[in-house]
Amino acid sequence: MMGRGIRASAVEVLSLNIQSLLGTYNVLNGEVQRILASHGIELESDSSRRWYPLEAIIRSLEDIRERIGTHTLRAFGSQVPRMAILPPQVDTFEQILPLLDDAYRRNHRGEGDIGGYHYQPLKKNSGRLRSDNPYPCEFDQGLLDGFHARLPPRSSAFQLRIVHAPEGCRSRGAEACTYVLTW
Repeated sequence: MMGRGIRASAVEVLSLNIQSLLGTYNVLNGEVQRILASHGIELESDSSRRWYPLEAIIRSLEDIRERIGTHTLRAFGSQVPRMAILPPQVDTFEQILPLLDDAYRRNHRGEGDIGGYHYQPLKKNSGRLRSDNPYPCEFDQGLLDGFHARLPPRSSAFQLRIVHAPEGCRSRGAEACTYVLTW
């Protein structure tokens, strides 16, 4: 993952995001904790404001994909919005989409090119999101699912439809993933 042009060896991630991984499935906690520990990430109950190396997190997610599966990565991504601190004026899915990049940057610190989220609204209840960060594609799709669940859209859509555009996928070595979102 980090080999796609992302240069983030000095970047760190806020531990709240990592703790969402452990809160997803109690049955998997042991395996996930072992994977994180194998990359030097030891979480403690009082570590909610600690910072961890981004490279170690990405390597952990790659191992989770290999050992546990892609559905788990998507489930992990869907948990991140539960702990996200949002501006008080944000109360719908449509409002968070243009702010994803800013929220992403607030949860990372240090020098390096970490990519981001680039949102473009389309017609009513749809948009295009280009993601060129180092996180796995499935993790980002889960993140979008999680925000859709936490922040109901103004439309009556019960589900978010995420269609991966044909431009390429980070899981296959592309620089970015582009998603067409409909809600």
